[in-house]
Amino acid sequence: MALDKKPLKEILGRLVVTKEGKKLGMVKDISFETRTGELIQLLLKEVTSYTKNLNLEINQDKEIVIPYNAIIAIGDFVVVSEEDLI
Repeated sequence: MALDKKPLKEILGRLVVTKEGKKLGMVKDISFETRTGELIQLLLKEVTSYTKNLNLEINQDKEIVIPYNAIIAIGDFVVVSEEDLI
C-alpha cells in the first residue's frame, strides 16, 4: 500500500493510534532510506501505558519503533495495524 508523500514537519508530533482507536503515542522522528526517501519506521514519544504493555521493538536509544509495514494511513492521525506490530 503506497502512502501519499507528506513533508516530515507534517508528520512529526502526530498522534499514533491503532485501527481500533487505541492511542500509542506521538511521532518523535522517522527513519528513511536516504537514497530513495522510502519510509522505514517511526519513532514514538509520549508513549501510553497501553503501548508499554505491547512489547514492541525498541532501538538502541530505548525508543519504541513502529515499522513501515504497520502503517495503514497518515492523515490527522497516523493509523497503524496492531497485528503488524506484534
